[in-house]
Amino acid sequence: MTKGSGDARMQPLYFLITTAGDNQNSICWEVHQKAKDILEGRKNDTTFYPVIYGAEQDDDWTDPKVWKKANPSLGITVGIDKVRAACESAKQNPAEENSFRQLRLNQWVKQAVRWMPMEKWDKCAFTVDEKELEGRVCYGGLDLSSSTDITAFVLVFPPLDEDDKYAVLPYFWIPEENLELRVRRDHVPYDIWQRQGFLQTTEGNVVHYGYIEKFIERLGERFNIREIAFDRWGAVQMVQNLEGMGFTVVPFGQGFKDMSPPTKELMKLTLERKLAHGGHPVLRWMMDNIYIRTDPAGNIKPDKEKSTERIDGAVATIMALDRAIRCIPDAEESVYNKRGLLIL
Repeated sequence: MTKGSGDARMQPLYFLITTAGDNQNSICWEVHQKAKDILEGRKNDTTFYPVIYGAEQDDDWTDPKVWKKANPSLGITVGIDKVRAACESAKQNPAEENSFRQLRLNQWVKQAVRWMPMEKWDKCAFTVDEKELEGRVCYGGLDLSSSTDITAFVLVFPPLDEDDKYAVLPYFWIPEENLELRVRRDHVPYDIWQRQGFLQTTEGNVVHYGYIEKFIERLGERFNIREIAFDRWGAVQMVQNLEGMGFTVVPFGQGFKDMSPPTKELMKLTLERKLAHGGHPVLRWMMDNIYIRTDPAGNIKPDKEKSTERIDGAVATIMALDRAIRCIPDAEESVYNKRGLLIL
């Protein structure tokens, strides 16, 4: 209603001012996420000017420096003694903590938190040379998503030795006719990524699965693709076609049982800098979009419903990594094939 009311004005200007909330299914959350995406470079919208004063999720909520960060007029319009008193009360009464975080520090509470620390991910932007990987054993992950969205295929190459890293080669497709519409609607630079070669388009207004099948077939001529893991949803025909091309295709469940181990391993490899992804911008965007769901046993998995943007490439990476880890002994040639047994 607010947007419609501005149609009668030549240059309508809106101010939206609020503290954080606790409901992700709200217009407030959507606007807040858009503001963060623009500030952090994931989106671009020159008509939207975001300013956020708030504490980060890992900040110490009892630190007066954090209070100042979230309240730039602290000591002027709001007395620090008032904030200190509220903090002390929250310390004594845990039920008040969320209220203090939300109203005093502008933190969203009772929400999923972005999972991947992007500063750690960026430190794994080691060069990945496709030519040097030719002939190497690798494992694929395929996430078709829907026919009008992004389809992702990711190859993961196991390390050759203890000093080597898991190399990641991602590929993405989007319908050509939807490209400009999605750029305007989502404020995501799909067009720039496409020109830079990080994203491919297929003819028409839906993803052309036949084109992708041929592309994967050509990849199979360059790399030793041992297995391709796939999400069962909507992939029946493509799976049959890939099997007809000679690929070993493995169904991969999207529940906690199957997703938790490789998801945790992805984080471990990232923190240890044992991953090389070449700084691929589309994959980086998707990794930054991941929200994690946790069950009572501590198992985790990416949550597509709570992730506000696409995470198909991240899911494909996790599936491929799982197969690479499980089958890594197959990727290593036995030393006995080269020199035989040593007798002492």
